[in-house]
Order: sequence, then C-alpha cells, then structure tokens
Amino acid sequence: MKNILILSFFLSLFLGCSKEPQVAQVLFDSLPKTHLVSSDFKNIPHWEKENYDEALDNFTNSCVSDKTQNIYPGLCEKAHNAKDSKKFIESEFIPYEINSESGKGKGKGKGLLTGYYEPELNGSLVKTKRYQYPIYTTPRDLITVDLSSIYPELKNLRLRGKVKGNRLVPYHERSRSASEHIPADVICYTDSKIDLFFLEVQGSGRVKLESGKTIFIAYDNQNGHKYSSIGKYLVSIGGLSIEEVSLQTIRAWLDANPSRIDEILNYNKSVVYFKQDDSPASGSLGLCLTASRSIAVDRRYIPLGSMLYLNAKIKDENVGKIVLAQDTGGAIKGAVRADMFLGFGQDARNTAGELKSPLKLWILLPKNIR
Repeated sequence: MKNILILSFFLSLFLGCSKEPQVAQVLFDSLPKTHLVSSDFKNIPHWEKENYDEALDNFTNSCVSDKTQNIYPGLCEKAHNAKDSKKFIESEFIPYEINSESGKGKGKGKGLLTGYYEPELNGSLVKTKRYQYPIYTTPRDLITVDLSSIYPELKNLRLRGKVKGNRLVPYHERSRSASEHIPADVICYTDSKIDLFFLEVQGSGRVKLESGKTIFIAYDNQNGHKYSSIGKYLVSIGGLSIEEVSLQTIRAWLDANPSRIDEILNYNKSVVYFKQDDSPASGSLGLCLTASRSIAVDRRYIPLGSMLYLNAKIKDENVGKIVLAQDTGGAIKGAVRADMFLGFGQDARNTAGELKSPLKLWILLPKNIR
C-alpha cells in the first residue's frame, strides 16, 4: 500500500490532475519544472537495436534499491520472472520524453550527455617525497545541516560548514585546504594533485599502492562550496577554446603550465572527501555502477532509481540505450542532462573525456500501479 501511495504521488507530480497528459508540466513546489510528453516505443530512435536482456538485468539489479522499488511497485519482482525481456518492457512500461525546463513541446530544449569513469591513481599508505598529496576522509569538524525537517521544500539541499564560536561558517575552500590543517584521517597519499583533482570530479576510483595492492575509494562528503568548472575558467582566460575543452585538453594544458596548476584547480572551491570501499565504483543509490548502463542525473528533475532511455552520439555512433538513474554529480544540472558511467581503464577514460553529445531522454513509467 505504501508503494502504491508513493507511486501515485510521483505520477501526480509529473502528470498533474489532467486526464490528457499529452504534454505534462510539473511544478515540484518551488523547484523548476519538468516537462513530459507521452510517447511510444516504436517512435523512439534505435529501440529495435537494444539488448533487452541486458537492460532488464540492469533494472533488476537496481531493484535492490528501495527507491527503484518505490517507483515501480510490483514490477521488480515480476521482472525476475520475465521470459521475454522485450515483451515485458513494452507491456509494462510507457515512455515519456523529458524536455528541458524551457521547453513547451516535443523536441524543445537542448540536452547534453557527458561521460565519467573510474580513475586509477598511484599511491602509498605513508607520505614520501613522491607521494605527498593526501586523500582525506570527511573532516571531523565538518557539520552537515539537513533543513528538510523544518523546510520540506528544501529536502534536496544541505548546508555544510564548521562551528566558529556560536556560528556556522563556510568550511575551508580548496585554496585553504592545501595549506591549513584538516582534522581528518588520510586514506593514502598520491603522487599527482592533478590526478587527485580528477578523482574528485569523477567521485570514486581506485588507488594502486606501492605494494601492488589496489584499494577502492568512494565519495563520502564535500566541503559545501559550489562546484565550478575549470574547463570554463580556462576558456575565460584564453587557455582553451570552448570547442577544445575535454578532460584530455585540460590535463595537457595543466601539464604544459605547471606554475599555474594551483590557480586553475583552486578556481573550483569545492573539495570532495572519500571513504575506503570494498568494491569498485558505486553511485548515490549505493549500488555498483554498470558501464554504459548507469547514469548520473539531476535529482531535482529525475528521481534516483528510475529507468530511462537515452539517444545520443557516443564515439561517432548514434546510440539508443536503456539506462538507470543511479548517481548524481555536482556538474549535472537540468532536466535533459546526464553523465554516463563508462567503466574502468584507458578506453573508458578516453571516451569519457571526449563525450559531449546532444541528448534526448525518455523516462519509462509503469503502465499499471500494482
């Protein structure tokens, strides 16, 4: 019964009270609008080329999460017993195209797909001349304030800072974190502040220690300062053109201008803190991410745990794919905006660094409430 009520509320937010949900507009109280347009599987690009078995396996894996179960009550259990994956998806779900908050009809507004990956760093459990950049756990004096109990409309927002006297003040920004004592444990030390910065951007990774052992590092917290793109900063100072910006070109520029590394990295005041994990990259749902099937979204527009279909160009190929909203990211802003997890290794890094494609998104909602 609880699941039915949650799903009813979820659908009412997206579709409103109208009996004609051809163009659905939703206002999440004071939050921006998400626009949905009812569609049909036969009308979405490349649907017939999908690997339905793989897609449904990914959905059932996501069903470990309560969030996915609440959005799709009854369908998680039913999916485990499905004999024909394509038939099951087409008979149990309806696709709704997601338009940007500025769009008013089908195809309005531009979407963007980027990529991220699981980086590998070199590291040591002790500080040495080579390994001198610490990977910190969450500082003991970092305070996180959840205002949702007082202001429900702020449920997706958190205040972070430290207590000074009897006031909550902003926590150390990046430029100060490097020079001031941080009351936090050090997981390990790495040999590159550039690699450490990109570990923060990706949100998780692995560190190969001098002993040959590999440890996994996962996102735990952040200092409360807003994420700012160093790629945009490099464009503003004439270091790169907007067309040139990618992970590879940013890294190349930093390597070629070592005296300006701190200036560029400190432009992003946000700092990420980590925890040691037992498994490879996991997302905001707490589940291991699946390469090319897990995406990060802006949960102000798209609920975590939901199943979607995306259409974009990846490595010069026009791709259609069922994906799961299993992660979030500080740079992922907007309704038709996604960051695709591409896995581990050099190929994943290269693809993620260059991926910047126009995007179309559909959310797959259940036909019937169980």
